[in-house]
Amino acid sequence: MIRQPIISVLGHVDHGKTTILDSIRKSTVAAGEAGGITQHIGATEVPLNVIKKICGSLIEEEKIKIPGLLFIDTPGHEAFTTLRKRGGSIADLAILVVDINEGFQPQTDESLTFLKEFKTPFVVAANKIDKINGWIRNDTKSFLESFKKQNETVRRDIDTKVYELVGALSERGFNSERFDRIKDFKSTVAIVPVSGLTGEGIGELLMVLIGLSQQFLSDMLEIKEENGYGSVLEVKEVKGLGTTIDVILYDGKIRRGDYLIIGGKNPIVTTVKALLKPRELGDIRVEKRFSTVDEVFAAAGVKIAAPNLEGAISGSPFRTCRNKEDVKRLKEELRREVESVEIERESTGVMVKADTLGSLEGMIKILQDNGIPIKKAEIGIVTRADAMEMSSIKDPLKRVIFAFNVGVLPEAEQISEVKIFQSPVIYKLIEDYQKWKKDKEEEIRMEKLSHVIRPGKIKILPGYIFRASHPAIVGVEVTGGVIKPGYSLVKEGRIVGKVEQIQREGINVSEAKCGDRLAVSISGATVGRQIKEGDELYVAMGKENIRKLEEMRDLLSKTEVDVLEEIKDIIKKKKMMA
Repeated sequence: MIRQPIISVLGHVDHGKTTILDSIRKSTVAAGEAGGITQHIGATEVPLNVIKKICGSLIEEEKIKIPGLLFIDTPGHEAFTTLRKRGGSIADLAILVVDINEGFQPQTDESLTFLKEFKTPFVVAANKIDKINGWIRNDTKSFLESFKKQNETVRRDIDTKVYELVGALSERGFNSERFDRIKDFKSTVAIVPVSGLTGEGIGELLMVLIGLSQQFLSDMLEIKEENGYGSVLEVKEVKGLGTTIDVILYDGKIRRGDYLIIGGKNPIVTTVKALLKPRELGDIRVEKRFSTVDEVFAAAGVKIAAPNLEGAISGSPFRTCRNKEDVKRLKEELRREVESVEIERESTGVMVKADTLGSLEGMIKILQDNGIPIKKAEIGIVTRADAMEMSSIKDPLKRVIFAFNVGVLPEAEQISEVKIFQSPVIYKLIEDYQKWKKDKEEEIRMEKLSHVIRPGKIKILPGYIFRASHPAIVGVEVTGGVIKPGYSLVKEGRIVGKVEQIQREGINVSEAKCGDRLAVSISGATVGRQIKEGDELYVAMGKENIRKLEEMRDLLSKTEVDVLEEIKDIIKKKKMMA
């Protein structure tokens, strides 16, 4: 038995995810939501007869084996990561919605990151072609039909914008092309220009999804299990039913009276009391008139009423079975699945907290790809205990907690030794962390170097003697390393004076680096005696200071290392001459 492919819709906010689905299901979900932005997670079944009406002659119905399509409607990537199974997403295919006029945006990249991580094939819906200057709307679901009727300027504009998307995808490691120009769909991502508002291109979008499903996913779409396999989409209170769960079933079947096991550290075991299914072309989010059914086959979105669902968490995997003997095995299987994602190590690393198992898995993969070691990763809010645990880590760069789409308790925020990054957007978490890490590394470097005299050398510039003595004030160029007030200076192995002040354009500065030209006051030196124009002076340092500098060599700049080597050579030559 072949099931419907599960299709997830991802993309940047306001790029038209819900509008495209609306165009398919002829409902008004998007119009009823604040600002047209998808506020809730939903699932929509589109049967084959409806697809045939939309596509018309684009598809040959007799050749199609799949019974339809099941769309997951999602704000950004949330449902995609929520709906996971071991090793990936339960979505068989995805539509990446991109506004053809705006191109790739931050959440487009975020969505693409998850598609890569979960190895989910996808189609790009280049939406809002109706917004292109000069576009004439046509009463058709076919992009190609409408495209032929546009003037040459509009057609050229469309081609340019499509190839901008091709370039953007190429930069991100994907070959792509407009769908009607593709020879090999296995190695090329299809770009389908569409308008969710007018419906133009929706026919070809469905055609490509059907074609990909038929050609590449037939093995995956075969229902292999007698028991039900799925993921919890949302936990909801429903009047008269109590706590219910909206789920996506991706394999097998669920029957009224089945044992229901929901994964977690302490799996929930209960019994299915009622299965509530929305009508055809209804949306599980907004359709209130559910029909009660005795059994449901994959793939489907269904609401389950059962006792003891209060502890269920969105994103949890679930299993159903008929036989009581299977409960213990499935319970253990689910416990192991959750444990296989969560991390707890003795080694040093950051902590990750996320709202669902799928988002935790995605976060772990992305952190690992960025070379960020993880000590602990689990579902749940950030608690004081989490912050206290991380505060004991010696390395300040690892005293970090990533809170992905979860809250942080005020008492956790009070542990100042721990840095907490909180956001519902992964790229923002990584970006903020990398900036903080760079600043923190520099802060640590400067703190360590503050306890040693750093290597440096200066050249007294000819024609820039401002005072000969008490103190001598001269113009210099720092030709290597760093100089600071308080540093003694040597010439030919002998101390000739000490830096009192450094000024740039009449303003005192705390240090000068290689390449700087400024004025320096030197006590204990007289121009014409100890020092003169053109002299090169080195920062004076003893053996112990040199030993410490060698230990922190990796903290020094290249010019500091070069000057350190010169100072060591000077000392060596002096010893040999002695």
